[in-house]
Amino acid sequence: MINAVNNPVWSGTWVAERLGVELVGDDKLTDLLGLALRRNPRRAHLLVSNVLGKHVPQSPSVVYGYGIALGRRVRELLGAEEAARAVVLGYAETATGLGHSVADGVGLAPYLHSTRRPVDSVAPAGGFEESHSHATSHLLLPEDPALLVGDGPLVLVDDEFSTGNTVLNTIRDLHGRYLRRRYVVVALVDMRSAADLGRLEGFAREIDARVDLVAAATGTVRLPAGVLERGQELVARYEAESAAIGSVSSAAVSWPVAPRGGAANRHSPAPLEGAAVEAGFSRTPPGARGTARQAPTGPHSDDNRNRPLPTRVDLCWPRGLPDGGRHGFTPSHRARLENALPAMAARLAEALPADARRVLVLGFEELMYTPLRLARELEQVADAEVRYSTTTRSPVLAVDDPGYAIRSRIVFPAHDDPADGPGERYAYNVAGAGFDAVVAVVDSAADTPELHAPDGLLAQLAAHAPHVLLAVVPSYVPEPLYVPERPAMLPEPLRGPAFSSYPPEEVGWLLQDLSDVTLEAPTEEREEAIQSGGAHYAESLPVEYQPSEQYQELFHAALEESAARLALAVGAVTEIVLTERSPRPVLVSLARAGTPVGVLMRRWAQFRHGLDLPHYAVSIVRGRGIDANALRWLAAHHAPSDVVFVDGWTGKGAITRELADAIEEFEASDGITGFDPEIAVLADPGSCVRTYGTREDFLIPSACLNSTVSGLISRTVLRADLVGPHDFHGAKFYRELAGADVSVDFLDAVAARFPEVADAVATQVKELLSGDREPTWEGWAAVERISEEHGIHDVNLVKPGVGETTRVLLRRVPWKILARAGAGADLDHVRLLADQRGVPVEEVAELPYTCVGLIHPKYTRGATGADGKAVNV
Repeated sequence: MINAVNNPVWSGTWVAERLGVELVGDDKLTDLLGLALRRNPRRAHLLVSNVLGKHVPQSPSVVYGYGIALGRRVRELLGAEEAARAVVLGYAETATGLGHSVADGVGLAPYLHSTRRPVDSVAPAGGFEESHSHATSHLLLPEDPALLVGDGPLVLVDDEFSTGNTVLNTIRDLHGRYLRRRYVVVALVDMRSAADLGRLEGFAREIDARVDLVAAATGTVRLPAGVLERGQELVARYEAESAAIGSVSSAAVSWPVAPRGGAANRHSPAPLEGAAVEAGFSRTPPGARGTARQAPTGPHSDDNRNRPLPTRVDLCWPRGLPDGGRHGFTPSHRARLENALPAMAARLAEALPADARRVLVLGFEELMYTPLRLARELEQVADAEVRYSTTTRSPVLAVDDPGYAIRSRIVFPAHDDPADGPGERYAYNVAGAGFDAVVAVVDSAADTPELHAPDGLLAQLAAHAPHVLLAVVPSYVPEPLYVPERPAMLPEPLRGPAFSSYPPEEVGWLLQDLSDVTLEAPTEEREEAIQSGGAHYAESLPVEYQPSEQYQELFHAALEESAARLALAVGAVTEIVLTERSPRPVLVSLARAGTPVGVLMRRWAQFRHGLDLPHYAVSIVRGRGIDANALRWLAAHHAPSDVVFVDGWTGKGAITRELADAIEEFEASDGITGFDPEIAVLADPGSCVRTYGTREDFLIPSACLNSTVSGLISRTVLRADLVGPHDFHGAKFYRELAGADVSVDFLDAVAARFPEVADAVATQVKELLSGDREPTWEGWAAVERISEEHGIHDVNLVKPGVGETTRVLLRRVPWKILARAGAGADLDHVRLLADQRGVPVEEVAELPYTCVGLIHPKYTRGATGADGKAVNV
């Protein structure tokens, strides 16, 4: 049997005996439900679910399991095709978590729950009344107005189906707005009376739609005549007794006993008397308010002033991920949450006291699903018994009796500035339950002074548990829908085949075409000219390296060898972006090394999630920052918060710092905010970023070549006579090199390995998300050390990593190459290039990178200075 106190007495016995209430139905009905009394003029009794996680702390696996099972039954009922078109709607506040769990069980269904929290920036898409509830008005506030549009099935989920009024009100409101042919009603228990059984079917005929019902258990409540009045009298007597003995924390009270019958007979052979007190806070010891049990004793029952503050736990909630279904929760949101849950649960587990053996994760009113999933994940990793429940608006009487469903209650003021004004809120069956730690999970709108007040929720919890933790989830508030005016001076992105050899949908280049301008010069001449004139390296281009037949063979061999390794890193970094940054990111690669990676990330999102992500390439120039006009174009067409900058790899982190400085400068000059300067890279050997696929320094074959692996696009150009204040930076399209182009071959070879690495990606993502990914900048430290050891004294002349070393050999005047002793095939192409250019390769025993390229100071010290200009020495 499942009940609050795990004993053989049915938790509805107390009410059944005193009011003559009976539950009749499935054998498991009384396992699922108990009874309590509440202050409600419409219905005196309350059906208390043992598996919902609202009033009765329960194993999160049990709570989630019931929702998932109901969702799978819906999927079987609808069939795969119809289930894929379904939308799931849950009811606030009690069924928000259940509805979300049902949506998970259905599969790909988006989820929305009604809410009693209005949001100014979101127009209601509907509303309805819940006639028997203590708070009746429901709002539907989807971020995407199209969420409820369509003729796929609408699945409505509530904890109980009693009269059917709420469901009928919902369907009546929505059917007039969004016509559908089919509805499915889901509930833990179907408790309709005989008189109500035909109403739903009749209503379905009236609107010419099919309505099905799925429930975990079926039965009905038999109420004797006058039960409402008798229940109200019972409540009134309870309240009078409480007022009379307000300074006492526990007292026995005699109650009139109705003739026993119905379900109560099976569980309670004799009448049960118990304590039923809600002591006044001002006249009782701290911690006694709201509990029908004796006030706790011990070190944690001292005055609030002496209790330690709750421990805050930073969940590192993924940026932009909704905290629940108030504004809609899509399958892509679900994927991001699944990826992030292990790491968040690990943070909770680490924050728990080592000796905690019984832990409660306590959600907050409508915020039920997120705490449930956190609790379920914590249950898998914590060495403790984990239970889950949430706070509630619903006032229910507490009676400390094994035959009563609500054994204790904690009372505290509302702490989320509710639209209907201040009032009391409650947490049931927490006081006296023996929890060693309580993890309170609230959204940021509820993290207010009231939450932390002396009579607030946290203080009340501290009176009943020695350890209280607080985890705050960012409240998701959709941005207002508007389309900014497009700046007239900024053209649309360039696309292949007119510009680049990539297909047009793979990438849009926020550049201007300078293909007809002669910009190339031999490497030595170019860098000597820069050094002597103080010119910037971005004002000219090196002559494109034409690979020999032997070098091309090396490239293809390296690609064959590393394609699966690359696919794994692509999948990992893309999944982390989808989890932590945005469910539909706008990929913006840093041209040109980042562009093949951006295309591959776009392909992974399409392969794994069916997402068609936008992808653009922009220019960033050391010493001059990112193309501000490109940022203006992006802000005019996309939400800046969705933009994710992408690069191939990190060396010492110079571009990482350059981008952060450039974004800060852009925000100050243009007043446009929201761009996140953190770069997502395939490989982060320099430990400069948090978002990466791997930190190994290995050969990324696209680093072996220049334009012929980057869509035949040159490095970007920024020169005053070519790029005006309202122009994008420039670049050239080398159409004449089409015969040597392997750009699409490279992409296809890596993408072909996606299916075989899918499982490994999932494993790697979990490891990355649960591990420590904070940048250590150890690459920068290593470069400083190498610079001093080799007498260079300029970190800008040290290019660490396989990718940067390759660039040195292809585009700079290299001095020498440092190679880690024992490095294998990853350096075959480096050795070949070094041999062709007469550059020595020195093996080094202790090297943090696979290799490091050192630029010759004679030619390029000025060209590669911190500001990109020459420094005359």
